[in-house]
Amino acid sequence: MKLSISVPSEFNLKSTIFSHGWCELLPFSNDRDDVSLTRLIDLSSGKIISAQIKEQRTKSNNALQVVTSSPLNSTEQKEVKSLVRTSLRLDEHFTEFYAEASKHKEFFWVPAFGAGRLLRSQTVFEDVVKMICTTNCSWALTEIMVENLCKKLGKKFSDSNSNALQYCFPDPEAIAGTSEKFLRKEIRAGYRAPYLLELSKRIVKKEIDIEAWRTLQIPTDELFQQVRSVKGVGPYAAGNLLKLLGHYDYLAIDSWCRKKFFEKHKNGRTTSDKVIEKYYRQFGKWQGLFLWMDLTQYWYEKEFAF
Repeated sequence: MKLSISVPSEFNLKSTIFSHGWCELLPFSNDRDDVSLTRLIDLSSGKIISAQIKEQRTKSNNALQVVTSSPLNSTEQKEVKSLVRTSLRLDEHFTEFYAEASKHKEFFWVPAFGAGRLLRSQTVFEDVVKMICTTNCSWALTEIMVENLCKKLGKKFSDSNSNALQYCFPDPEAIAGTSEKFLRKEIRAGYRAPYLLELSKRIVKKEIDIEAWRTLQIPTDELFQQVRSVKGVGPYAAGNLLKLLGHYDYLAIDSWCRKKFFEKHKNGRTTSDKVIEKYYRQFGKWQGLFLWMDLTQYWYEKEFAF
């Protein structure tokens, strides 16, 4: 089944897909040649589908085409469109961000290529778990942990066209039903195991509602503290999660950011975090997003050859 979704005039699907590493983590997959993003969606009706997202350019407007693996009723179509819109940040406004970028020569490329929208998951829970899986480890280990979570705890899906088994991201109930030992041994979560287990159990018991974070109308500092209240989410993880929640006030500096900043702005010479903070402070509430654009510019140069 094919669905059409309208997009803002400045939206760029390729920039959004490859905005950070989520597109490489299950249940996402991507095709660079085709410029498409595919993921499994576990609908509230209980149906599981595969949805491929591609550009659909027309003379009148830009749109996205979502090709689903099976027919959907009107309610399911609405849900799929909503999930695609939230994952691709289609309803967030970046006019102010692009206006600020246009004031700085080194960031002229950002609005030109529709950069700035950061891909996010179907749920906040998925984003939080994945973010915890990025802490204090290599990206390769992050990929292993997420793959194990999907294949060992996620719901199974078989595409009738290929008969290949695919796996959804596990829900809180699935993780809550395991043990710390299982998460350490089978998922290879290491020290993160008790954090993943506790978060999942708290959600199942309705002690915490992290899905509400995407719509809470509260100051960023307050939201930051709520995110930090989840065990296993330190300042780095919380700052990056804020970006996926539409708040860009925090830099979320880690060793990779420091390395890239030193290389780009200090000829490889190390400096303190205060120097990094001072550099991006000029961008105000957008400073976290400007940091990410600045340090990942080489990704975009490679993808768009500018």
